[in-house]
Amino acid sequence: MKPESQAANLSDLETRLKLMARVGSCSSPSFSPDGQQLAFVSNLSGVPQAWTIPVTGGWPSMVTSLEDPVTDLAWSPTGDKLALLVAPGGGMNQQIYLIRPDGTGLQLVTDGGKDNNNLGTWDHSGQKLTLSSNRHNPQAMDGYILDLTGERPALQLVVRNPGIGYLTDLTRDGKMALLDRLEFRSDNNVFLLELAGPGETALETLLTPHQGPGSFGGSKFSPDGRTIYLASNDEREYQAFGRIQLDYNGKPGPIEVIAGRDDAELESFRISEDGRLAVLVWNRSGQNELAFLDLESLEVKDGPALPAPVVGNLKLSPDSNRIALTLTGANRPMDIWILDLATDEFRQITFSPHPGIDLEQLVVPELVEFPAHDGVTLTGWLYRAGDRSGPLVLSFHGGPEGQERPLFSSNYQALVMRGISVLAPNIRGSSGFGKTFVNLDNGHLRFNAIKDIKACIDFVVSHKYGWPGQIGIMGGSYGGYMTMAGLVEFPDLIAAGANLYGIVNFETFFAQTEPWMAAISKVEYGDPDTQADLLRRLSPIHRLGRLTSPTLVIHGANDTNCPVVEAEQVVENLNERGIPVEYILFPDEGHGFRKIPNRIRATAAIVNWFEKYLKTHSELY
Repeated sequence: MKPESQAANLSDLETRLKLMARVGSCSSPSFSPDGQQLAFVSNLSGVPQAWTIPVTGGWPSMVTSLEDPVTDLAWSPTGDKLALLVAPGGGMNQQIYLIRPDGTGLQLVTDGGKDNNNLGTWDHSGQKLTLSSNRHNPQAMDGYILDLTGERPALQLVVRNPGIGYLTDLTRDGKMALLDRLEFRSDNNVFLLELAGPGETALETLLTPHQGPGSFGGSKFSPDGRTIYLASNDEREYQAFGRIQLDYNGKPGPIEVIAGRDDAELESFRISEDGRLAVLVWNRSGQNELAFLDLESLEVKDGPALPAPVVGNLKLSPDSNRIALTLTGANRPMDIWILDLATDEFRQITFSPHPGIDLEQLVVPELVEFPAHDGVTLTGWLYRAGDRSGPLVLSFHGGPEGQERPLFSSNYQALVMRGISVLAPNIRGSSGFGKTFVNLDNGHLRFNAIKDIKACIDFVVSHKYGWPGQIGIMGGSYGGYMTMAGLVEFPDLIAAGANLYGIVNFETFFAQTEPWMAAISKVEYGDPDTQADLLRRLSPIHRLGRLTSPTLVIHGANDTNCPVVEAEQVVENLNERGIPVEYILFPDEGHGFRKIPNRIRATAAIVNWFEKYLKTHSELY
């Protein structure tokens, strides 16, 4: 190839790479009270903001134009307000605002500053909004109700939590509430709260007593407040849909499973306003399926086939005739669709921009299965760049109790476009595969999770998906931890790495992360007060002398989940030892990258790094 032709080809590839990183997304649909409009979050402007659009489709209207990203929203039942969750600088000190749907009257209703807040749900009157905040206790997320009945919004502390608590629903008479509480990452509970007056905490009743790890959540009241619906894996492997009925004295009975599967977990559900219908979202190996449950007859009906394999947010219209949901797949950006329940027909409402990208040409991954060193079955999504063996990157999800799913990833598609295959595995500790599997990496068991990295390498090499000497590794958050663990444990097998805002030192992580994050992570990782030696042995920083592979490090300056000190320790060590390292620090991002210019730069850096150090030759592709 002539030099000028090669330069032109490289320029074209760089342009396509940048276009891939520009592919947009729409999320968090919320119906207006009359069901005629949807509010949603989109990065159409470059930064995620609030928008509205008619349910019949058309051109969206921009509601906010803030410097900081909007991460979630909810339309008030009164119709005159949207509640917004905004992340200053992209960080975790999220704040709650109210705004009119026409974009006027923006009002901050939390304190600002370093406090972290999470948006809950409106009550049926539209005068009260639940939220969680660590404003009074940095080590917990307490439950609050924002009362709008007075001249000014009043924030009432409802319940103090050990760990993280979310008020998930209020009865229509405003006397009772439901609380999902996560005290440790491997275990949570649901509580019924009898609400008290201002200045008084609620009376709690535990609804989910259990032994050992258990997962319960998404709790919602029936319209009369006498039945509580929830997800539960009590005495079963996979989460199912259950209910708890209250007697006339308000005493709860046991959990009754009314819809469950042995091959899939209940991921989420919604209850209709009249209490007659439950919409169930099942997760089967990372792909979703819909089902409808008649809450009077308890008959289950399978939903229609989905236009894309992964469901995000799902909302029922006020009249229960339609569902708004986000759908995405490996070759489909996240967009909002409407499902008409009378006809079972889907209609796409938003069309995330993807200029210059032919979605039909994007790679759809294959679900693969392979054994770990001890016989545990692992799975992963394989994105092949071609039929030949060649360079391949292992990509590990965050969490650790996250799940790799076949959704759109500009990083994966850009790597494949440059001739680099990707295996995105679900190693032990991943969610979606049952209660046993998700707890297989707790504490000392994490050493087995690290061994799963080698099982992934053995699989791709033995099946000739990846070539020895051309294997890379990357991941974000906990995936960044796995990246660093892989680089220090298997230096002869991994040629290059990309650590995206990951943990490298559990001592500094526990000391400098959000106090509430540290509090809930002691069972998952180890208790720094009683298991310091375990955490030291699990921390890649103490074995960094074994790392010889070129390493890219990307972090957000405002990250309070995995603080910047985690990145700095890696960069300082590698620079001192002369190991090739590149460090990108985004001053306007937190835990992850939301702004399009930063996403473009991050994707370009990741792809160029692996292309350089996995020894690909772009003229071959």
